[in-house]
Amino acid sequence: MAETPPPRVMLSHPMLSPIEPALQAEGWRVARAWELAEADRLDVRAILHAGEVPLTPALLETLPELGLVACVSVGYDGVDVAWCRARGIEVTHAAGLNAEDVAEHALGLVIAAWRDIVAGDRMIREGLWTAKQGFAVRPSLRGRRFGVVGLGAIGQASAARAQAFGVDIAWWGPRPKPQAPWPRRDSLIDLAAWSDILLIASRATAENRGLISREVIEAVGPRGLIVNVARGALVDEDALIAALRDGRLGRAALDVFQTEPTPAARWAGIPNLVLTPHSAGGTRDGIPRMVGQAVENVRGFLAGQSLLSPVQEA
Repeated sequence: MAETPPPRVMLSHPMLSPIEPALQAEGWRVARAWELAEADRLDVRAILHAGEVPLTPALLETLPELGLVACVSVGYDGVDVAWCRARGIEVTHAAGLNAEDVAEHALGLVIAAWRDIVAGDRMIREGLWTAKQGFAVRPSLRGRRFGVVGLGAIGQASAARAQAFGVDIAWWGPRPKPQAPWPRRDSLIDLAAWSDILLIASRATAENRGLISREVIEAVGPRGLIVNVARGALVDEDALIAALRDGRLGRAALDVFQTEPTPAARWAGIPNLVLTPHSAGGTRDGIPRMVGQAVENVRGFLAGQSLLSPVQEA
């Protein structure tokens, strides 16, 4: 009698290639979505996925034995969870595992943009700092209004860190959180108008694409700062760029973009802007935790055990 072959687990995107040795160490056969042989589709049991990348039903329908999509990331906006669950496919994610790392980066972006640290570095490197040419004076953070869009794990960790700078904190999200230590504003536009600094930390969904609209951007205003460490799809990027050019928004700091990698030419000449390459959650400490949890979810699924971190929303 022929032996049953080891389970086949698929990587959904080339960025996940470094995980392959960990899967092979489990004794699993590894398939790669970007070079998937037709015969291999028939026995893929689970997918390791980068949650922000679209995982289309057209692909999933070709995998008859699929039972799990294990997102290595906290976000899972590239996965239609309801569609999957209607077909018996469970979805997991790295629930809260990199919130502290993202919050650190968020506050780094706040300080860098608010105090013009990157512009100061550039000024020195380009030989523009002279006895006659000083640096523009910026306001301190203390006493400013710090608004948080989305008070999940990242929003809470960011707000807690911001408190050390003596800011006033408020937040907005679609659902009240009575236990939150900071007040919830009546609406997003109300929060934006109140805020000197608006931090975007909410989960991306099909419904909130473009949530940070031109109206919200202009409510933050010519003296304000918008920081995005959530998902690029949440921000109307064209409106943000236009507002920075025209001075209707004071400054911005972005770690995420509508298209990634984002084209350098799109940001050329845009003033008062700090950019990082979707690196907020990518630390030496956080990545192994997220990968480890995803692998553990696959291991549990294949063994018929409970999953560690199933997505809670349908």
